[in-house]
Amino acid sequence: MLELFPSSTAGPFGRRLKRERGARIPVTIVTGFLGAGKTTLVRHFLGTPEGAGTAVIVNEFGETGIDDALLRNSSDNIALLGNGCLCCNVRSDLQVTLHRLVADRERGVVPHFQRIVIETSGLADPSPILTTFATDRALGGEFHVEAVITVIAAQSGAETIAAFTEARRQVILADRIVISKADIADDDAPAALAARLRVLNARADIIEAVQGALDPRWILAESPAALAGFVAEAAGHTDDIASFTIVDTKPIAWGAFACAMEALIALRGPDLLRVKGFLDVAGCRGPVVVQFVQHLAHPPVELDRWPDGKRASRIVFIARNLSEKAVKDLFAAMRAVAGEANSRMA
Repeated sequence: MLELFPSSTAGPFGRRLKRERGARIPVTIVTGFLGAGKTTLVRHFLGTPEGAGTAVIVNEFGETGIDDALLRNSSDNIALLGNGCLCCNVRSDLQVTLHRLVADRERGVVPHFQRIVIETSGLADPSPILTTFATDRALGGEFHVEAVITVIAAQSGAETIAAFTEARRQVILADRIVISKADIADDDAPAALAARLRVLNARADIIEAVQGALDPRWILAESPAALAGFVAEAAGHTDDIASFTIVDTKPIAWGAFACAMEALIALRGPDLLRVKGFLDVAGCRGPVVVQFVQHLAHPPVELDRWPDGKRASRIVFIARNLSEKAVKDLFAAMRAVAGEANSRMA
């Protein structure tokens, strides 16, 4: 397998064996399936003293970036690679972004940074990203991949890795695995999931986290060695998964939105892989962040201000066998019902 890579110091999929790194910039790849809690983990890390001086590259599967906007309050250096994931798009986008970040740092265009975190799409296979660093000599001279960290939800993780090839590859290729959302899972779920994860990846360090809270030194620690091997599965996304964005420039009544989502969860809960976005809720000054993963609804959170200055509701749906028209029609119907109810009360 090593003959695939031009450097004798590169391990499988571009993980470099332990050696003197000089001035190369360390890169941490944070991956995990949809709704696992990657953004929460990165936000917590950026808020620690150890997270200072970190540039973040966010890749989202969908036409509208939500995670990058959520992270902008935590770091001055955010780059969004949107509308697809790194394993599907031409990886030159990543190469260009990395080189541009370094060039902008040298010219003083962006604040100084000493490390990079790449947050992948929930549908991304990490292996092409690692291959990019291994086969691009310019990148190899400038950067080194320190670790691949995979985040997986305690309650739904076992079902997710059983159902989705992408999730299994994320686990198999991880140096470290974070079991997230243990506080809202069944008591035995984290231990059962950890046992399943060790079957897929016996060498990864596994840790639990609540609300993304981890010792930042665990994230920054050097990975000891390269992969001894890997399990090959067919690449490509599950065919029936699609992404679309609902945008609304008018304020939304919370009751109408909540009723629409309750109906959608009741009818199609298992197919809602991730629903995440900002809502311009009537009566609220800042955006309300909403997130749903299958049947699980996260508590809504109102932010002090719009992170990107754009006051409009935008909700990204990543779902299985669910059309954009069906969701829009449901929202329109619930909005009409709410309007009629308000008219009767007036």
